[in-house]
Order: sequence, then C-alpha cells, then structure tokens
Amino acid sequence: MREDKPLEVRIKEKAAEIGFADCGIARADAAPAAGERLRQWLAEGRHGSMIWMEERAHHRESPTSLWPEVRSVIALGMSYAPSVDPLALEREGEVGRISVYAQGADYHDLIKRKLKELARWLVGAAPGADVKVFVDTAPVMEKPLSEAAGLGWQGKHTNLVSRSHGSWLFLGAIYTTLDLAPDHAGRSTCGSCDACQTACPTDAFPAPYRLDARRCISYLTIEHKGPIPLEFRENMGNRIYGCDDCLAVCPWNKFAAAAQANLAFAPRAELTAPALADLLALDDAAFREVFAGSPIKRDRPRSHGPQLPDRRGKQRQ
Repeated sequence: MREDKPLEVRIKEKAAEIGFADCGIARADAAPAAGERLRQWLAEGRHGSMIWMEERAHHRESPTSLWPEVRSVIALGMSYAPSVDPLALEREGEVGRISVYAQGADYHDLIKRKLKELARWLVGAAPGADVKVFVDTAPVMEKPLSEAAGLGWQGKHTNLVSRSHGSWLFLGAIYTTLDLAPDHAGRSTCGSCDACQTACPTDAFPAPYRLDARRCISYLTIEHKGPIPLEFRENMGNRIYGCDDCLAVCPWNKFAAAAQANLAFAPRAELTAPALADLLALDDAAFREVFAGSPIKRDRPRSHGPQLPDRRGKQRQ
C-alpha cells in the first residue's frame, strides 16, 4: 500500500483487504438529529421492554457523549446477502423461519475481530491516534452514523440501505481522535416506494421511517420476555427468530450479490429450514449443541439492526 496516498484512502483500501464490503468516514458530530429522534422514540414507549435502551440513552445520543475525545467515525459494513429468497418458506407451516443474519456464524465475534485488526493498523499508520471499536452491543447509533459516512441511507423500515448491498449489511464503527476528511452523507432514494411498510405482517411501522418495536416480530421473538401477545400470533406464521420481510422486499436488494457476502455468514444447513417438531423436542443440552456459535445462543442477546433502532446491530429512529 503506497504511503503517499491520503490516510483516508489507505483506510478504505485496508478495510477492503480485511474483508469489509464498504467503508466511509464521518465527523463525530455528523448526525445531530439522531439523539432527538431517539429521545422521542423512547418517550413514546416504542422500545417496549428494552430498558437497556433507556439506561444508556445519553451515551447513544452522539459519539462525543460516549467518548468526548472522538473526532471522527469510521463506519464499516460487511455483507451477509443471502443466496436464496428469505421469503421462500413463508407457507411451509412445518418448518421454522430464522432470520438470515442468525443462520450462520455469530457476526459479533467476526466483525469485532476485523475491527480490531483495522484499528491496530490505523494506530500503526498514524502514531499517537487513539481508537475504540464498536459492533452492535455498545450504545452506538450505527445506522445514522453509517448514513452520515456515505454507506447508504436509513430506509422507511429504519434499516440502512446501500446502493451496492441492499439491506444486507452488518455494521461496525471505529471511533478515533484523528481529524479525518469526511465523506458525503448518503441520500435517500426510497421515493414513493412503500414495499417494506406494506410487507410487515404485524404493522410495526406507524409511519415511514418510524418503527414501533412492540409490534415487530424481531423484537417479539428475541427481546421480548414472556408470552407473545395474542394479536400477533397468527400473523407471525412460522417465524421463530427474527423477521426479514421488510428487508427482503426492498428493490435495492437486486444489486446485492450473495458472492459479496462473507463466507463465515453462510447459513448452516440445520438452521435454514428446521422442522418445528424437532426443535420442540430439544432439551437444554441439545439446544446448546444445535445453536453453538450462532447469534441465537448469546448470553446477552441483542437483535440485529434491520428491525430495531440502533442499538441490530442487529442494526438494530
């Protein structure tokens, strides 16, 4: 890698070499409206029982609230574009549907490892720089920051949409004390399309760009503790962990090639269409064996970004 290139160019080249599908840079103060939207969302109670969203809301409002010394945010995306239609099993009542992101290896571990690799390189390339890496479980607004860094835009389903990768990006971030030249922010091209809104089985979108997590199947099957409310059970169908419907129908997915996806996220055969009868027969030991290494078996689950505000990402206003 030529050292006479601007540092920003070298960062992106190194990110691509490591395996990230996209990389952009934003100023730490580049998403000022995100905090206000978060406060409104919490005040309306649309976060349901996710008390952890309230407890660290002050840290989520902006990068400087979490780390006052941060000057720039390096936003990164890794593709997990599926090779098959996530909606294909919709009418297969004897099998369970697991969200695409949870059918392969746990993205938290892989992306954190890759972020650390890039961060170590950056410190070597810019001695004296301080860095912090974040993926999903930290109080970081990955989606607004990724939009500010030019990776895409937050669509009407509140998930990040990329021109190149559609809705299928895991997001991570590196905060740094370096003053880096920012990229142009992403611009929404959703237009009049409302495919993601109308696809939602439980009407979780009260308006475009707004999500009521209490009605979201991802929330109900991952974050919610206790019985599923009766009003949602029939429309949940055979979805047992997460939901991809609002993502899968996005027209921008036609540009998302499965060949671009990291092979570590390739679906495991036993999780692509598990028989519901077999799952019901699992005891604790068998459950741990089947879901070992999967996001489903995390000690502190956090849903992936597509259906939930930033936290997802998991990913995840």
